Amino acid sequence: MAKTALREKVRKLRSRGKTYTEIQQALGISLPKSTLSDWCQGVILPDWYTAKIRDVNNKNFTKAQTIAWASLRHKREMFLDKVRREAKVVIKKLSLESLKIVLAMLYLGEGTKWKSHSGLMLGSSDITVVLLYTLLLKKCYKIKPSQLKCRISYRADQNIHELERYWASVTGILEENFYKTKPDPRTIGKKTEKTDYKGVCVISCAGSHIQLELAEIAELLLKKLRAHSSVG
Repeated sequence: MAKTALREKVRKLRSRGKTYTEIQQALGISLPKSTLSDWCQGVILPDWYTAKIRDVNNKNFTKAQTIAWASLRHKREMFLDKVRREAKVVIKKLSLESLKIVLAMLYLGEGTKWKSHSGLMLGSSDITVVLLYTLLLKKCYKIKPSQLKCRISYRADQNIHELERYWASVTGILEENFYKTKPDPRTIGKKTEKTDYKGVCVISCAGSHIQLELAEIAELLLKKLRAHSSVG
């Protein structure tokens, strides 16, 4: 095809609102878009062309965004898989002594301290924290769920009986071991926004000596880490 004839075909297709990519495909040519643009100088485009290009750009953006999200999801899954494998290695090495350290750290953050309560008491709305606590008590100190007492701190618009049944099923604590409680008066007339909020589960039992031991473990661990830090 002569260059002049080819140029006229390009200009004709351009005047019909074809993009440079569509022109290349229609004519089966691989000329640079800069060349096509030079050939099409002065060509009057249809009134609807701007809307077409906007639509094409939106589709391309959506496609690129979808690809980017898929790539990010893939990278995140790879990262999480690596984290899971590393965590499994750590868990395999846990001894009873290690579990006591875990319990001591958990109690340090969420438990009631010696000066304010003689015995063990820990409260949380997080099911993971509550389950870890009860299971660690059983593993480290042979304290069974039947030995535990429980009370629920809840909001005024919540059903305490439903909450007690929920936490009893989660922890294995007998429902008769739940103390009767009243809702937080500050929440009267206020709707609970979080539909999955089950109140704060407060678990207690005798065990002043355990509480002291956990506090001592936390204190000794801090001293050891500070000593290593100063040496390093």
